Amino acid sequence: MGPKQVVLPDKRTLIMGVLNVTPDSFSDGGRLISPQCAVEYAKKMVEDGADIIDIGGESSRPGASPVSVNEELERVIPVVQGVSDETEVIISVDTCKAVVADQALQAGADVINDITALRGDSEIVHVVAQANAGIILMHMQGDPRTMQQRPTYTNLIDEISLFLQESIGFAEANGVASGRIIIDPGIGFGKTIQDNLEILRQLGQFKKLGKPMLIGTSRKSFIGEVLNLPVECRIEGTAATIAWSIARGVDIVRVHDVKLMKRVVKMTDAISRC
Repeated sequence: MGPKQVVLPDKRTLIMGVLNVTPDSFSDGGRLISPQCAVEYAKKMVEDGADIIDIGGESSRPGASPVSVNEELERVIPVVQGVSDETEVIISVDTCKAVVADQALQAGADVINDITALRGDSEIVHVVAQANAGIILMHMQGDPRTMQQRPTYTNLIDEISLFLQESIGFAEANGVASGRIIIDPGIGFGKTIQDNLEILRQLGQFKKLGKPMLIGTSRKSFIGEVLNLPVECRIEGTAATIAWSIARGVDIVRVHDVKLMKRVVKMTDAISRC
């Protein structure tokens, strides 16, 4: 049995729960280093309403240092295996390395969440295509080490749209199934505060690309800047961005606080997806 496909239900937004198995992620680094703890946390997120679990073994916070392939494999693969064995949830793996993607898909993952949109490793597109897996293509200016060093755009929305359109074309030309592609405009990845707010205002523009859209605003620094709050106090700000995004057509929301955001999603769906 191959990777499960992300199917968008009628009148309901999907929830992706964040499972970081890293020591240095901006929000929850170091909490879930033990594979057993990580698997139990994933099961709790499923109970709370997560449709997808996104497992990441390398931090993508601004200024983050890269990790080796072996280290990422040691962090990620046991967790993928455990979550696959103990749940029926769709498993996404947040990686831009072909070797990690390949072993994760063999271990039970269904989707690769690539913040480089297949540009970071020339082999990853072939891994995804051969496995008939899902792919999340995200826009990022620069890389995690440089992306927040004065990001600039001539036309923010047009540039992101073109990047995503080209990434979709590249994926499809290399054998990735059209129905398994998801796009993400990349909130916080090479964007200023005003850029992030403008992306949220203009989400409808990305719907024109004809692919399911994911948004990841949870606890991010632009919320902290607007509200002048630390990362642990950004739940209400996150909720506002989630509700706004769903009302403008987003299909999947990537969140840390699954139980609370499930309520926000359910209420917003009742209003906007009737």
